[in-house]
Formats: sequence, structure tokens, C-alpha cells
Amino acid sequence: MAKLNVNGTVREFEAEDDTPLLWVLREQLGLTGTKYGCGIAQCGACTVHIDGEPTRTCVRPVSTVTAAQKIVTIEGLSKDGSHPVQKAWAALDVPQCGFCQSGMIMAAAALLKQKPKPTDADIDSAMTNICRCGTYNRVRAAIKVVAKGGDVKSAGLAIERIAGSKA
Repeated sequence: MAKLNVNGTVREFEAEDDTPLLWVLREQLGLTGTKYGCGIAQCGACTVHIDGEPTRTCVRPVSTVTAAQKIVTIEGLSKDGSHPVQKAWAALDVPQCGFCQSGMIMAAAALLKQKPKPTDADIDSAMTNICRCGTYNRVRAAIKVVAKGGDVKSAGLAIERIAGSKA
């Protein structure tokens, strides 16, 4: 059996060499937070980290990943949603439908790890994920909130929670 190091645990799987990593993660390892979007590595819904680098898994053959490489999925970013990017996403109500958001969060987390104080150009370069709902302004604001230490008011978005709402 082949092995992958996913979220800090070595996991065994059986798949053809050309099977996309995405399908091994979702179908065999049960990690369904990583989504299938386009199948051609354009939308970014399938983004995970491999050795800290954001990687689109829908076109990455599982045979190209070794057991020594560390894969982190959205489930491994934090167990309870406490990663600063996840907290900023929730505080600024970034997701609408939410489908692309795990890939967006993974791309943003990788950017902030590499560049803790990213410029707008850095954000534009790193955040190439596609969001059908068009939440790009909120994505940028959430990244800037994390870069500023988590001060949601610094985002400049007029978001007001209504008592009793699920948001």
C-alpha cells in the first residue's frame, strides 16, 4: 500500500498512479473539505499545502507526492476553526455559498506564512482562486485583518451581526 503524510498522520491508500491527489484525499481518506471545482487547476477549490506550498490537487497525480512530503488540508489547518485566517473569514462573513472557501483559506494561509504583511500586489499574485459569489473584496480585507493582528475593525467593512442570527 502507498502512504501519504496528511495532517500529521501517515495514511495508507490504494490508487492508480495517475489518480489525482484530490480523489485520494476525498474518496479514500474521507477529507472532504477540499473541493472539486473545475478539474483543470484553475479555480483553486482543491488547494492544499504540500510542504507549505499551496497546491491544486485536482491535476496532481498522487504518484508525484511522497510519504515524506507533508500535506495539510483545510481539516488540518486547525481542528476547531481557530486559525487566524479562518477567524478573519468568519468575522468578516467572507463566504457566501462557501464552496471555494477552503481553497481560498489555504491559499491565504500560505501567503501569510510566506509574507506576514502582504501588499495588495502580493495578495493579487497569490490569490488566484475563483469565487463565483465575487467575495474578493472581503477576501482581501480578511487577509489584511490577519496581517494587522486580527483587528476586524481595521477592515473597514460595515458588517453588523444581528442578535440571534446563525452567522
